[in-house]
Amino acid sequence: MVIKNVNLETVCGITSTIPDNELPEVAFAGKSNVGKSSLINALMNRKSLARTSSQPGKTQTINFYNINNAMYLVDLPGYGYAKVPESEKAKWGRMIENYLHTSKQLKAVFLLIDIRHDPSANDKQMYGWIVHQGYDPIIVATKLDKLKRSQIDKHVKAIRVGLGVKPGTQILPFSAASKQGREEIWKLMDEVTGYEA
Repeated sequence: MVIKNVNLETVCGITSTIPDNELPEVAFAGKSNVGKSSLINALMNRKSLARTSSQPGKTQTINFYNINNAMYLVDLPGYGYAKVPESEKAKWGRMIENYLHTSKQLKAVFLLIDIRHDPSANDKQMYGWIVHQGYDPIIVATKLDKLKRSQIDKHVKAIRVGLGVKPGTQILPFSAASKQGREEIWKLMDEVTGYEA
């Protein structure tokens, strides 16, 4: 996709109503510090569209980015960050669940997992939630540049086994630094939203 324009159109907090959009939506979920903002910036070829932060738990809202007036990229709050009170975590959880449950235009959910580590309990819970809401998550294995090439297959397999993914689930290794995996993610986004350039 050639990105002509992107804008952050809607920001939903805990009490906000989920917008009833006409355009197809693709959501990105992932635990805090998994590199979600970096991935979004890499996809959009922008340096600071999504605010990146070394401090986890920065995204506390659901952000709707309108791309070319053709689709929405929906950035869900990071989950599983230890320093956030349980009550806040529960609110974010409900907010994400509410979105997955009420969006009429959601076509696919991309779940980001750090390729260097086995999926955490929070990752497994999130995967289970997404499946429970009727979606087959597409897994993006982030921070690919932190591994040696020879280690990639082993780590992808660890994610597959750790999450217990359904057969046929796509796992896309991705690096925000080198942009490796960017084209594959866009190809899937175009496919699921029916976007034709």
